[in-house]
Amino acid sequence: MFDKFMIYIKRMNGFEKSPPRKPFSKILWSWLGAFLGIYIISILNDSIHSNVIDKIFLIGSFGASAVLIYGAPQVEFSQPRNVLGGHVLSALVGVTVYKFLPFDPSVLSAIAVSTAIVAMHFTGTLHPPGGATSLIAVIGSSQIHEAGYTFVFLPVALDAFVMLLVALIVNNLSKNPKRHYPRYWF
Repeated sequence: MFDKFMIYIKRMNGFEKSPPRKPFSKILWSWLGAFLGIYIISILNDSIHSNVIDKIFLIGSFGASAVLIYGAPQVEFSQPRNVLGGHVLSALVGVTVYKFLPFDPSVLSAIAVSTAIVAMHFTGTLHPPGGATSLIAVIGSSQIHEAGYTFVFLPVALDAFVMLLVALIVNNLSKNPKRHYPRYWF
């Protein structure tokens, strides 16, 4: 029994050496894309939401997307299908859970996030920040709740589209083909 436990613990040691820091040029491209993407959707969200907390939540969710699509544009989670589909699908799940299930917000939050993950897996649109988007639909202000399914399109789909558009422009300015975006669409 103890031997099995020790084997289990050894799995947590890791098995590879940590990768080196990325080149400075890649870091600068990541900065530029994240700055432009977040700045633009911040301005857009100022005109959509009057509630400061809602803006902070949404920018947090899309801040995580910025790390992926500008900092790691080649990974699966960063591809357009994942960014757009993950956010939109997760927002749909979150709104639906909030509207139709009569549970405490803690339970609704858990249901929304876990169901959004399952939905993204089934549709091939897994985008980790989508979990936050589904959560925002549940824990957001009354303004988000009153928006209902409109929240899915304005601001979520619009923000995802703007972030994607900035990623297409900025990531392809680089002459490095390993930075070019996207790897695939659908």
